Amino acid sequence: AVHPLWQSPLSIPGGTRQSPINIQWRDSVYDPFLKPLKISYDPSTCLHIWNNGYSFLVEFDDSADKSIIVGGPLENQYRLKQFHFHWGAINDWGSEHTVDSKFYPAELHLVHWNAVDYPSFEDAVMEGNGLAVIGVFLKLGARHEGLQTLVDALPAVRHK
Repeated sequence: AVHPLWQSPLSIPGGTRQSPINIQWRDSVYDPFLKPLKISYDPSTCLHIWNNGYSFLVEFDDSADKSIIVGGPLENQYRLKQFHFHWGAINDWGSEHTVDSKFYPAELHLVHWNAVDYPSFEDAVMEGNGLAVIGVFLKLGARHEGLQTLVDALPAVRHK
Protein backbone atom coordinates (compact mmCIF):
# COMPACT_ATOMS: atom_id res chain seq x y z
CA ALA A 1 0.00 0.00 0.00
CA VAL A 2 1.23 3.46 -0.88
CA HIS A 3 0.92 6.33 1.56
CA PRO A 4 -1.80 8.67 0.23
CA LEU A 5 0.63 11.61 0.16
CA TRP A 6 2.91 9.75 -2.27
CA GLN A 7 0.40 8.12 -4.65
CA SER A 8 1.26 10.35 -7.58
CA PRO A 9 4.78 10.47 -9.06
CA LEU A 10 4.29 14.22 -9.48
CA SER A 11 3.89 14.65 -5.72
CA ILE A 12 7.25 13.06 -4.88
CA PRO A 13 10.01 15.66 -4.39
CA GLY A 14 13.13 15.39 -6.55
CA GLY A 15 16.75 15.15 -5.54
CA THR A 16 18.91 12.45 -4.02
CA ARG A 17 18.49 13.59 -0.40
CA GLN A 18 14.73 14.08 -0.29
CA SER A 19 11.80 12.43 1.45
CA PRO A 20 10.30 9.92 1.40
CA ILE A 21 13.08 7.34 1.76
CA ASN A 22 12.55 3.59 1.59
CA ILE A 23 15.37 2.10 3.67
CA GLN A 24 16.23 -1.26 2.16
CA TRP A 25 17.67 -3.61 4.76
CA ARG A 26 19.58 -5.75 2.22
CA ASP A 27 21.37 -2.66 0.88
CA SER A 28 22.42 -1.40 4.33
CA VAL A 29 26.15 -1.48 5.05
CA TYR A 30 27.68 -1.67 8.52
CA ASP A 31 30.44 0.89 9.13
CA PRO A 32 32.71 -0.31 11.97
CA PHE A 33 34.39 3.12 12.11
CA LEU A 34 31.19 5.06 12.74
CA LYS A 35 31.35 6.77 16.12
CA PRO A 36 28.36 6.65 18.51
CA LEU A 37 25.85 9.47 18.24
CA LYS A 38 25.76 11.37 21.53
CA ILE A 39 22.50 13.10 22.44
CA SER A 40 22.33 15.72 25.19
CA TYR A 41 18.99 17.49 25.62
CA ASP A 42 18.09 20.04 28.29
CA PRO A 43 14.29 19.99 28.81
CA SER A 44 14.40 23.58 30.11
CA THR A 45 15.17 24.75 26.54
CA CYS A 46 11.65 23.81 25.41
CA LEU A 47 9.87 27.03 24.40
CA HIS A 48 6.39 26.15 23.17
CA ILE A 49 4.12 23.89 21.14
CA TRP A 50 2.48 25.34 18.06
CA ASN A 51 0.17 24.25 15.27
CA ASN A 52 1.49 24.89 11.75
CA GLY A 53 -1.78 23.89 10.06
CA TYR A 54 -0.91 20.26 9.25
CA SER A 55 0.98 19.07 12.32
CA PHE A 56 2.30 20.39 15.59
CA LEU A 57 5.86 21.35 16.45
CA VAL A 58 7.64 21.55 19.76
CA GLU A 59 10.21 24.34 19.46
CA PHE A 60 13.38 24.82 21.51
CA ASP A 61 15.69 27.70 22.42
CA ASP A 62 18.62 27.14 20.08
CA SER A 63 20.61 30.28 20.97
CA ALA A 64 23.21 28.23 22.88
CA ASP A 65 24.60 24.69 22.90
CA LYS A 66 22.25 23.33 25.57
CA SER A 67 20.37 20.67 23.56
CA ILE A 68 22.75 19.09 21.06
CA ILE A 69 23.82 16.00 19.18
CA VAL A 70 27.41 15.17 18.25
CA GLY A 71 29.31 12.19 16.87
CA GLY A 72 28.06 9.52 14.50
CA PRO A 73 28.62 10.74 10.94
CA LEU A 74 28.50 14.41 12.02
CA GLU A 75 31.63 16.57 11.76
CA ASN A 76 30.20 19.25 14.07
CA GLN A 77 27.72 19.42 16.89
CA TYR A 78 24.15 20.31 15.97
CA ARG A 79 21.59 22.20 18.06
CA LEU A 80 18.03 20.99 18.53
CA LYS A 81 15.57 23.39 16.87
CA GLN A 82 12.29 21.48 17.01
CA PHE A 83 10.60 18.13 16.84
CA HIS A 84 7.42 17.12 15.08
CA PHE A 85 5.47 13.99 14.20
CA HIS A 86 4.07 12.44 11.03
CA TRP A 87 0.99 10.22 11.38
CA GLY A 88 -1.85 8.96 9.25
CA ALA A 89 -5.61 8.74 9.40
CA ILE A 90 -5.29 4.99 10.02
CA ASN A 91 -2.67 2.92 11.83
CA ASP A 92 -1.55 1.08 8.67
CA TRP A 93 0.45 4.10 7.55
CA GLY A 94 1.60 7.37 8.97
CA SER A 95 5.39 7.37 8.85
CA GLU A 96 7.00 9.50 6.17
CA HIS A 97 9.71 6.92 5.52
CA THR A 98 9.60 3.14 5.25
CA VAL A 99 11.81 0.10 5.85
CA ASP A 100 11.55 -2.49 3.07
CA SER A 101 8.35 -0.69 2.00
CA LYS A 102 6.79 -1.16 5.47
CA PHE A 103 5.04 1.87 6.97
CA TYR A 104 4.80 2.58 10.68
CA PRO A 105 1.84 4.20 12.45
CA ALA A 106 3.87 7.37 13.11
CA GLU A 107 7.32 8.89 12.87
CA LEU A 108 9.09 11.41 15.11
CA HIS A 109 11.57 13.88 13.57
CA LEU A 110 14.06 15.68 15.82
CA VAL A 111 15.45 18.57 13.74
CA HIS A 112 18.94 19.93 14.52
CA TRP A 113 21.09 22.53 12.79
CA ASN A 114 24.82 23.08 12.37
CA ALA A 115 25.53 26.12 14.58
CA VAL A 116 29.29 25.75 14.07
CA ASP A 117 29.23 26.57 10.34
CA TYR A 118 26.07 28.70 10.11
CA PRO A 119 24.82 31.76 12.03
CA SER A 120 21.15 30.72 12.05
CA PHE A 121 18.75 27.86 11.44
CA GLU A 122 17.45 29.68 8.34
CA ASP A 123 20.96 29.80 6.85
CA ALA A 124 21.66 26.17 7.75
CA VAL A 125 18.48 24.94 6.03
CA MET A 126 19.89 25.96 2.64
CA GLU A 127 23.12 23.93 2.97
CA GLY A 128 23.97 20.26 2.45
CA ASN A 129 25.50 19.90 5.92
CA GLY A 130 23.17 22.38 7.61
CA LEU A 131 20.62 20.02 9.13
CA ALA A 132 20.69 16.69 10.93
CA VAL A 133 17.33 15.04 11.49
CA ILE A 134 16.88 12.00 13.68
CA GLY A 135 13.89 9.94 12.55
CA VAL A 136 12.25 7.52 14.97
CA PHE A 137 9.61 5.05 13.80
CA LEU A 138 6.77 4.68 16.31
CA LYS A 139 4.65 1.59 16.92
CA LEU A 140 1.44 1.20 18.87
CA GLY A 141 2.00 -0.17 22.34
CA ALA A 142 1.85 0.44 26.04
CA ARG A 143 1.32 3.93 27.40
CA HIS A 144 4.55 5.98 27.49
CA GLU A 145 4.45 8.53 30.32
CA GLY A 146 6.87 11.00 28.69
CA LEU A 147 4.93 10.99 25.43
CA GLN A 148 1.62 11.12 27.31
CA THR A 149 2.63 14.48 28.84
CA LEU A 150 2.87 15.88 25.31
CA VAL A 151 -0.37 14.24 24.18
CA ASP A 152 -2.18 15.73 27.18
CA ALA A 153 -1.06 19.24 26.12
CA LEU A 154 -2.32 18.91 22.53
CA PRO A 155 -5.97 19.90 23.10
CA ALA A 156 -4.71 23.39 24.00
CA VAL A 157 -3.05 23.69 20.55
CA ARG A 158 -6.18 23.68 18.38
CA HIS A 159 -5.70 26.49 15.86
CA LYS A 160 -2.98 27.56 13.48
